[in-house]
Amino acid sequence: MDRSIATRCCIAGGGPAGVMLGYLLARAGIEVVVLEKHADFFRDFRGDTVHPSTLELMHELGLLDEFLKLPHQKVETLTGQVGADHIDFVDFRHLPTHCKYIALMPQWDFLNFLASQGRRYKTFDLHMKTEATDLIEERGRIVGLRASAPDGPLTIRADLVVGADGRHSTVRERAGFKCDDYGAPMDVLWFRLSRKADDATDTFGHIEAGKMMIMLDRGDYWQCAYVIPKGRADQIKAEGLQAFQRRVVDMSPFLADRIGELKSLDDVKLLTVAVDRLRQWWRPGLICIGDAAHAMSPVGGVGINMAVQDAVAAANRLAAPLKSRTVSDDDLRAIQERRTLPVRFIQRLQLTIQKRIINRVLESQKRPKPPLVFRAFNVFPVLRRIPARLLGLGIRPEHVRTPDVLKAS
Repeated sequence: MDRSIATRCCIAGGGPAGVMLGYLLARAGIEVVVLEKHADFFRDFRGDTVHPSTLELMHELGLLDEFLKLPHQKVETLTGQVGADHIDFVDFRHLPTHCKYIALMPQWDFLNFLASQGRRYKTFDLHMKTEATDLIEERGRIVGLRASAPDGPLTIRADLVVGADGRHSTVRERAGFKCDDYGAPMDVLWFRLSRKADDATDTFGHIEAGKMMIMLDRGDYWQCAYVIPKGRADQIKAEGLQAFQRRVVDMSPFLADRIGELKSLDDVKLLTVAVDRLRQWWRPGLICIGDAAHAMSPVGGVGINMAVQDAVAAANRLAAPLKSRTVSDDDLRAIQERRTLPVRFIQRLQLTIQKRIINRVLESQKRPKPPLVFRAFNVFPVLRRIPARLLGLGIRPEHVRTPDVLKAS
């Protein structure tokens, strides 16, 4: 039996963009339905880097103290090893924010926290195990969507539909949006190994001839990302577990005493890297945000934060017209225009790093030496503030402009 819901805004996707937008709209007193296809938010090896820009938004929302009670690790600086040289790349400690660091936090904790805040508002309606399957269009305008839910098909009529369902977005596919794929020379193999109290914590990345690995200190374990040339995952799988274990130990010899924790290659998860962007993010009655509008490279770990920034910009523009039921094409166009510059800038930066550094490293057989610009970071520490600003805040950080109906009442 088909069920039907009517609401002001329906958001497909319960990731950072979707849940943040749902929370902000509900906080402003607007009826919103958020759909998440999984039964919970627990997904391993998703982006876990909460940057200073997002932490500053938590402060503006009055949630920072409570948010920081969740388990997390602080990253104030980023250091890498390029061949035999150690380079201090980034120093967040001088940012003009309340939190001058990246918080490493499991994404499911971040999403559960936002969802719990959203549930404080009677207009927040989160449906788990519910996946958008198609759009409803009438006279050239999107007026809702169809979804599969645990108890059968669900039809949701809405003044506005938001596609926040990730880089494999059903919404953007059904909408027929055209997407430019900018390519990526690499994929990433994610895995975890236990961390010991006497392990060094200052090395963020290690680059050698033809090899690259990132290690994030997650308290009692290392979250590791072994970077491979695009499409090479099947070859590595064919080489077998022991060969991969040797690759890892070659990069980080101190892991030799625990590499056996990788029992099989099933413990190693493939992240297929993509960088793309929709030419137009909206149609009448519909807009895409987050990865559904622009898939980001993992370079810099900015994905969560760009998605959250999209959500804040969208809420700021849409709260009033959604309340008065006057959402226009101009509103949707304005969101894309505001967010395109920072997204394009970061993607161009990521693509430059991929092409000029990562691709060359993966193709090289010679032990690398850091470029002159990298060595300058060690000679002139003030230069580390530049990448800190770009990664930590971006070039157009958003700020919360929407009201809170609970405080207003």
